[in-house]
Amino acid sequence: MAEQDTPAALPGPAQPVGAGSPRVFVAGATGFAGALAAHLLWRHPRFELTAVTGRSEVGRTLADLYPRYRVPLAIEELDLDRHAAGLDAAVVAYPHAAAAPTVGALRERGARVVDLSADFRLTALETYERWYGEHPRPDLLGDAVYGLTELHRARIAGAAIVANPGCYPTAAVLGLAPLARAGLIADVVIDAKQGISGAGRTFDETTHLSMAGENILPYKVAAHRHTPEIEEQLDALDPAHPGLAIQFQAHLVPLDQGELASCYVTPTTPVAPDELRELYRDAYAAEPFIEVVERPPGTRDVCETNFCRIFPATDAHTGKLLVFSAIDNLWKGTSSQAVQNLNLMFGLPETEGLL
Repeated sequence: MAEQDTPAALPGPAQPVGAGSPRVFVAGATGFAGALAAHLLWRHPRFELTAVTGRSEVGRTLADLYPRYRVPLAIEELDLDRHAAGLDAAVVAYPHAAAAPTVGALRERGARVVDLSADFRLTALETYERWYGEHPRPDLLGDAVYGLTELHRARIAGAAIVANPGCYPTAAVLGLAPLARAGLIADVVIDAKQGISGAGRTFDETTHLSMAGENILPYKVAAHRHTPEIEEQLDALDPAHPGLAIQFQAHLVPLDQGELASCYVTPTTPVAPDELRELYRDAYAAEPFIEVVERPPGTRDVCETNFCRIFPATDAHTGKLLVFSAIDNLWKGTSSQAVQNLNLMFGLPETEGLL
């Protein structure tokens, strides 16, 4: 892009004014998730975005790489001694295994971290190694809190490391949490669909436009790494029925961003329609970003927001419970949820910079 095509930075209150603003940088800002996190932090009224780093595109501004985000900071090569000096927190947007060493180095320098990778999402080391391979920093697993804000709010507030959830687990677990807490899940099938942004900037034969356009593709059949993450969270909500094995299947759909999890639950006991609606309304009545709605949600309903829309229903014919949960996979599924967690970690209103 020519220099004159780079948009100007947003004026006004994009950066906080005055002493005491938490200083944050984004490592891995050249990917979709990191770039959006940088955008949200740059315009945030209370955080100070100090730097954006990347393993590629060094020297370009983030506004040049992602014009719509209008972050004028130059992408730098990560230098922990320099970037962590005086730092309060960091968002690490690296792939699994690559993230953990950087998270560890930041913690050694006193920074709190929101990690967008899978490295700290699972509490059991053996489960991580079964699905991802050897863990680079297993010594830090006990320091991490799973960052699904609505379920772990109190622990997130005091956490040193927050493991931001995967996008599919965010939609699925938020959709199923009221049922799990009530001990109502005997069996569940999760049929989830997501836009191609979930695959990141590195395209393969499934995410190339020639395959992704006008097409729906199941992928990672019976082998998706988000499966144990969902199982672990549902187990924690329903300790009376441990060992729930879910059937999870992801599909790629021809959208830029957006995600819908359709969950089909065999209940442990029959549930009436009014009882189901009341269960969900009570569970999420105080949640600023969860909307329990009266019709099935679509991905456009939540596009570029931190909201999750949930519609529960009963099937009188089969006795099953149906739950539809829609999020923006890059926002509530990743980057805006990271900012929601950062707000909690620094004692700010949870909705700050996100409404």
